[in-house]
Amino acid sequence: MTKKILTFGASSSKKSINKQLATYAANLFKNAKVELLDLNDFEMPIYSMDKEKEDGIPQLAHDFYEKIGESDLIVISFAEHNGAYSSAFKNIFDWMSRINRKTFQEKPVLLLATSPGARGGSSVLEIANKRFPFQGAIVKGSFSLPSFNDNFDAEKGITNEDLKKDLLKIVDSIEY
Repeated sequence: MTKKILTFGASSSKKSINKQLATYAANLFKNAKVELLDLNDFEMPIYSMDKEKEDGIPQLAHDFYEKIGESDLIVISFAEHNGAYSSAFKNIFDWMSRINRKTFQEKPVLLLATSPGARGGSSVLEIANKRFPFQGAIVKGSFSLPSFNDNFDAEKGITNEDLKKDLLKIVDSIEY
């Protein structure tokens, strides 16, 4: 039976390395249909209680929330901005939490991060691993890819064999 995987890079960069990693990882799953979201398609006003009171929750927040609800597995790769989520992701996350505090609707989630640096977005990944269970995510695994430019090729994917094996082991362990 084909499962539906929702994936996105938690970044608004048009050339997001996290979108590349998320897409690569999602396509490692067998018998799956992958839907890739671009956060730029969900740009909304910066969340505030005043905006919510005046205008309600934007339709784009409802649309993103529905995409999560329709999926069998969510694969997210986080850009790290000053040690935390990108503002693009955080804003969508904030708006969706007004629909339902359990934003991820008890769906299984694979958390990833990468960066050009040796820590590979590990700070934001640590935040997500701790926070997401409170938001209704069933975290099935997490993986940080350090030094993206040295360890990833757009056509081949992860080029470091040890890192590739580590990710494949996580992917193979996930039941959804």
